[in-house]
Amino acid sequence: MRVTQSMLSNNFLKNISNSYEKMGKISEQMQTQKKITRPSDDPVVAMKGIAYRTNLAEVQQFKRNFTEAHNWIDNSDAALDQATQALQRIRELTVKANNGTLEGDQRNAIAKEIEQLRDQLKEVANTKVGDKYLFNGTDTLNPLVLDVDPPKVSGNNKPVKLELAKGVYIQVNTDGTKVFSEELFTNLNTLINKLDPNNTTVDLKDDLANLDNSINTILNERATIGARDNRIELMEDRIDQQEVSASKMMSDNEDVDMEKVITDLITQESVQRASLGMGARIIQPTLLDFLR
Repeated sequence: MRVTQSMLSNNFLKNISNSYEKMGKISEQMQTQKKITRPSDDPVVAMKGIAYRTNLAEVQQFKRNFTEAHNWIDNSDAALDQATQALQRIRELTVKANNGTLEGDQRNAIAKEIEQLRDQLKEVANTKVGDKYLFNGTDTLNPLVLDVDPPKVSGNNKPVKLELAKGVYIQVNTDGTKVFSEELFTNLNTLINKLDPNNTTVDLKDDLANLDNSINTILNERATIGARDNRIELMEDRIDQQEVSASKMMSDNEDVDMEKVITDLITQESVQRASLGMGARIIQPTLLDFLR
């Protein structure tokens, strides 16, 4: 086959164009620090990148759910701590009132304080964080205890569960109908009535037993909350590790090795200069070159 000058020129220009294209791609990798900028650059890397990004987004959503879970757990435990203190104070007052030597006005003063503590328990039962009531199950828009006399408990005890891992749902709320039952408020009202100053005989043994049961119920619920919190913390540590792993896998798949890219760029520049020099030698001079 006869090789003509035009064939040499066309091949040279084609190769130079390819060389510039390679340099452009390497330069683009240096600027973006990514192996590819479009799926067509490497479909395998692109497909893996979609999977890794989906996994990372899922893990990051779980991390946001952990924040919400801690919000429920921490505020519920703090509220139950206040309820425990209120009931323990009521018990102290009841023990004091059970002393037969107290006069009517003294029992009346104790009854007034217990009334205030009862109302405080109502407020704790209706604890609200943001726009959510903590103790009314899934009905977070309405309070647990209605402000009537005697207090009425709404009765929603459905669990609030959050997905904290793939397919793993953890309950984050407390059953308010168990802790702040209508029976609790009925017993407190009965206790207050017994402390009427005109009542000369006061026997509060049953009331003390009821208070002990209520306190134990709250303590048991707080123990349950503590156990859930421990599990949530363990799961959160695992999710943090998964986030690190997912980020690393995505980085290994997409991010360039800068040392390699710089080396490739220097090599390609050398090839480019050599090609230009070779082209200058093989392309024959034209008539214009002789007329200079």
